[in-house]
Amino acid sequence: MSTATILIVDDEPQIRRVMLTTLTSHGYTVVEAASGEEALEKLRAERPDLIILDVNMPGISGIETCAEIRTSSDVPIIMLTIRNSERDKVQALDAGADDYVVKPFGVQELMARIRAALRRSAPGDAAPPFLTDDLQIDFEKRVVMVKNNPVRLTPKEFELLRHLVANQGKTLGHRRLLQAVWGPDYGEETEYLRVFINQLRKKIEPDPRKPRYIHTEPWVGYKFNPPQATDH
Repeated sequence: MSTATILIVDDEPQIRRVMLTTLTSHGYTVVEAASGEEALEKLRAERPDLIILDVNMPGISGIETCAEIRTSSDVPIIMLTIRNSERDKVQALDAGADDYVVKPFGVQELMARIRAALRRSAPGDAAPPFLTDDLQIDFEKRVVMVKNNPVRLTPKEFELLRHLVANQGKTLGHRRLLQAVWGPDYGEETEYLRVFINQLRKKIEPDPRKPRYIHTEPWVGYKFNPPQATDH
């Protein structure tokens, strides 16, 4: 059972009722919002541990709401939609969502996605700090500095970076990375990695088009190399 608070944002009352019943039966505290505007108010007032956010809503769309939340909050976000195209998934993840669930969904799938989104690294798992002239990462304090300026990472971005740095110099396969960061129920969602690696590069690389730290191993996965290890 969990004591986490979850904010459900959906303009369909029946969807909110079903999720309210399901989540409270699993021990979660539930807060509801029927629009993006109301979600932003509830976020400030209730400080939820996770947000389940519908993509298609009148007024401010779910994508716009997600992007607005990401300007000030690292709260995990799962987006809901009736569409299942890769373009829609990438759009949701690119706006800052941690995960994506397609309607109609099964209860077990939703609960697994919630558990994955709420996962946090245990305090004892903090890796040693990573320091170069232009990049400093303090994993214990969850602080990233690029050229002495703080950079905001979402929870999943930070977990992905932590796992890459902890295994620096090693090529990590897509499945291994997905299961390490999102959980054992993942493995095929390579579009997640493409989006999150792209976001990390934009945030920490001096030139994202010519990565200094995060390297792609085509058809295999990704590798984090300190600059000196790539200059040979």
